Amino acid sequence: MEGATKGTQGTPSRDAPWGEGMSLTSVRSLRVLMVCARYLPDLGGIETHVNEVARRLTILDEFDVTVLTTDRTRKRASEEVVQGVNVLRVPAWPRERDYYFAPQISSVVGQRDRWDVIHCQGIHTPVPLLAMRAARRANIPYVVTFHTGGHSSKYRNALRSIQWRLAGPLLRNAESLIGVSHFEAKTISEQARLGRRSLSVIRNGGTLPPPPEGTAVVAGRIVTSGRLEKYKGHHRVIEALPYVMRDIPEAHVIVLGSGSYESELRALASRLDVADRVSIRQVAPADRAAMAGALAEASVVAALSDYEAHPVAVMEALSVGRPVVGYDIAGIGDLVTEGWVWGIRPGSSAATVAQTIVEAISARPLVDPAQLPTWDDCAKQLMRVYIAAASIAFPSCRTEISSSQHPIARLQNADPEL
Repeated sequence: MEGATKGTQGTPSRDAPWGEGMSLTSVRSLRVLMVCARYLPDLGGIETHVNEVARRLTILDEFDVTVLTTDRTRKRASEEVVQGVNVLRVPAWPRERDYYFAPQISSVVGQRDRWDVIHCQGIHTPVPLLAMRAARRANIPYVVTFHTGGHSSKYRNALRSIQWRLAGPLLRNAESLIGVSHFEAKTISEQARLGRRSLSVIRNGGTLPPPPEGTAVVAGRIVTSGRLEKYKGHHRVIEALPYVMRDIPEAHVIVLGSGSYESELRALASRLDVADRVSIRQVAPADRAAMAGALAEASVVAALSDYEAHPVAVMEALSVGRPVVGYDIAGIGDLVTEGWVWGIRPGSSAATVAQTIVEAISARPLVDPAQLPTWDDCAKQLMRVYIAAASIAFPSCRTEISSSQHPIARLQNADPEL
């Protein structure tokens, strides 16, 4: 991604070195490489997180952000600009699995003259491990956001603790370790044996654009959103539907997502004789207004996943003022504790799930959207992380920035589309 400098007036070229006594705004942009196994047009929580924060940072002169990801199809562009963000893709194998072996990750990350800070987004595949090891060898400071997730395979879930323990030495060498929920930070700290190592919590945002004009709540509509995998719990919502219909005759379910579990969900709806009440459709990842509209039409949003570190889908539903019911477990449990989400004990019967859904539909939302963390908040906190990491690598650089110049003070007005 070689090209023109984004710097402010009087800023040297992006290749100029950090200078003693210089503030961040008086030198080239801080070059941040975000590394993630998947990125747009793939859809998921990590992909949404990276896209939201990268778009916000890349429009600021002080930050030059590139996303490095993989391409299992090996048909996508190896280098392109997606919604204003520079994206690099390297081949990954195997095509139909989620292991993501991508050896070229190491060679891209290790180019010390191109990057000032490496941000590994997610730790559940070999991709971030390769990136951390390459950054360490190249003596480039790196930070890690865990973004842990669940899996439909009990065997894979059982291996998670071993996986985190093996990642421990690389995690301990990171400049900053970030969980997206208190549950996640505590879990990784224990299982990776990080000891007294300090961890930060930076929650996902959930801000969406306003729903299309004329959008209104549809009576009895239950929305469940996410990849179509068993652990995501969409089947639990369908199982509860016949019970909900006893109290709300017009009740129906909209499943937003795509994936390998679709046929099982449709078969379940048929067995329960509610096939005409269950719709499955996908919203294009880039069409945030469409997602806002789909969620705003819900009478209630259900999140009955076995595991979520900090679900973007839930934050998005709350941001448009919809009530959410969710399993009181993992990151969703954090939101239940906050009083934002109606909690359901994992393993509850379909009748119990239905009862909570009916109660949530009949009640007011538990939280004012104005009180929720936003993607702006998330980006602001990451700015501080990157500046601190760069200061460690370049101790002669002063990163104090006057309030009139500070990018954090300007972020909200940087782009009206964010």
